[in-house]
This record gives sequence, structure tokens and C-alpha cells, in this order.
Amino acid sequence: MKELAEQSEIVMWVRRAGGPWTGRPIWVVVTGGEAYVRAAFGARSAWYRVVRGGAQAAIQVGGEVFPARLEAVGDPELIDRVSGCYRAKYALSWPGPVESIVAPEIAVTTMRLRVETSSQAETASQVEIPELPA
Repeated sequence: MKELAEQSEIVMWVRRAGGPWTGRPIWVVVTGGEAYVRAAFGARSAWYRVVRGGAQAAIQVGGEVFPARLEAVGDPELIDRVSGCYRAKYALSWPGPVESIVAPEIAVTTMRLRVETSSQAETASQVEIPELPA
């Protein structure tokens, strides 16, 4: 969790059944020992829609890829706490985007990020995610 808390961005990789992996840089925050992400463009964000539809997911952190699961968060108090974490972590550098990501229509896309270890799922080398474009 500490490594996720220290990252300004991670790459969220998703794959629909039988389709290619697609990646998107996203912000991540940690509170209460758990990591959370949001779809910056709300429910219309492609990665969010495919994850909600059951797509495979993985994250890329510091050059390493880890299988991941995302779970929707419905608790309003936790969503508010996550919004506070976004403000604390990103507002100084990116005040405009932070106000967008904490807006109610975006906050409802809050998802708990569960990073799976190799003992829990496929190893990162088996995930076969393509390299990010330069």
C-alpha cells in the first residue's frame, strides 16, 4: 500500500473477454490501509464501464504489472473520505482536475483497488500486458 500511496499515477489496464488490453493513467489514493481509484470522466469512462462489466484488470506501478480487482464503493462516508484524500494528495499540483474528480457525479465511481499477489492470481508475466507507448 505504501508504494501505491507514493505514486502520483498508476496505469489501469483492462481487457474485455477475448479483446486486447488497453491502458489508462489514473490517480490512486490510500486511506484506512486500502487503495481507491475513480474514473475521471465518470460513468462514461471506458475503463470504468468495462470493469463494471466484469473485465479483467491489472495495474502497472513503477514498471511492474499486477493483476487487480476493483470493487464498487457505495458508503457515502467512505466516498467523502476518499475525496478528502484526493484533495490532500493532488490539489496543490492540479486544483482544477481535483475539483472535477471530487464532484458528486465522479465520486460515485469510487472503486476499491485490490492488488492480487502471485499466490492469489496469475503472475504478472502471465497477464501479458503490452508496453506503454512512448
